[in-house]
Amino acid sequence: MEITIIALALFYVLTPIIILHLCHTIPFVNKLGSVIIAYAIGLLLGNIGILPSMGAYLNEYMLLNPKTDAAAVDALYQQGLISSNDVIAFQIYKLRDLLMSITILLAIPLVLFSANVKEWGKMAGKSLISMITGFASVVIVIVVGYFMFKSKGMPDLWKLSGMLVGVYTGGTPNLASLKLMLDVDANTYILAHTYDLIIGVVYLAFLMTLAQRIFGRFLPAYPVKLEDVKIRDLDGKDPFWGIFRKSVFVPLLKAYGLTILIVAIGGGLSMLVPENMLMVVVILTITTLGLLASLIPSINRIEKTFESGMYLILIFSIVVASMADVRNFAGITPGLFGYITWAVFGSLFIHVLLARIFKIDTDTVIITSTAMICSPPFVPVVAGAIKNKQVIVPGITIGIIGYAVGNYLGYALANLLSNF
Repeated sequence: MEITIIALALFYVLTPIIILHLCHTIPFVNKLGSVIIAYAIGLLLGNIGILPSMGAYLNEYMLLNPKTDAAAVDALYQQGLISSNDVIAFQIYKLRDLLMSITILLAIPLVLFSANVKEWGKMAGKSLISMITGFASVVIVIVVGYFMFKSKGMPDLWKLSGMLVGVYTGGTPNLASLKLMLDVDANTYILAHTYDLIIGVVYLAFLMTLAQRIFGRFLPAYPVKLEDVKIRDLDGKDPFWGIFRKSVFVPLLKAYGLTILIVAIGGGLSMLVPENMLMVVVILTITTLGLLASLIPSINRIEKTFESGMYLILIFSIVVASMADVRNFAGITPGLFGYITWAVFGSLFIHVLLARIFKIDTDTVIITSTAMICSPPFVPVVAGAIKNKQVIVPGITIGIIGYAVGNYLGYALANLLSNF
């Protein structure tokens, strides 16, 4: 049993290295995106039948006893109520749960260390307005969608709304964080994440092909020169390359140590609050401390902290996807799929309308939407597709700001909507 669990843990932790190598060597794979590849591998692992699944008895037992531990499962096995396969399946469940929590908690500070908070106020005017109108568009569409889809009988729609605000102002780290903060049902989360990826691929293809031509009929062209805020950005080729060079990896150890300390502080503070607020306090604490740490020049200048955080997100993506049973996707959940589609394309429509009012150019709207809806790693890809590398820096800046505010905004809106 131990060998199976260790082998699976190593698979989850090391597979992103193979994914990143493929992205480095195969242009098509790089354009498709490492997160999508990670999710596909996870789906394959979880559905080819090599991992045992829990039987009906243990499933029902755990639904009635959410805090079931290894000792309780062992007792059930000794009584002959469950099989050895059930025991292994439970250990796999605990491993996944542990990896999901650890990767997200460690990823948040690492992603935020590279943020230049002091520079945010110096963003070029149109980029700043585009970001604000983009955030407003997401919130407006999700609030409207909440009342549109509320009658469809979807359980805990307010929690889903909070997650969508988080992921569409920031990215997958916010989606995962809010899942923990709002205690979202695992099946709902997996379905939402899967639909988000499916719709996201279509959305990304639209931004890279037709968007510039269509929006150009309504919005002004990109100005020749624009004062962009300077941040350390992804180069659009292979941002992970060189991470193990001594000059890079040794300073990174300092960032890793600080990350562990931040998570420990968050964990310590969570012990002072009721259990239902535990994850809220942990995640908001590490988000805040991660931003404060980014203000320290010696931390902010460390290379590859953002990429290290994204590596953890790849592990998280494989783990989550491996929990999904494709049989559950045989019939699309119309309400959930419709709500996510509405959130993605509806927010873009509102964003374009506001951009016309505020005279924001086409390329800035496209790159802002890319950073928010698809996440910062896709910014260089889309910038290359629309043949405008000048928008890379403001695009990634907007994306990192989204990572920073997504947890706060998503949690606040979810709780607001829970009253309606």
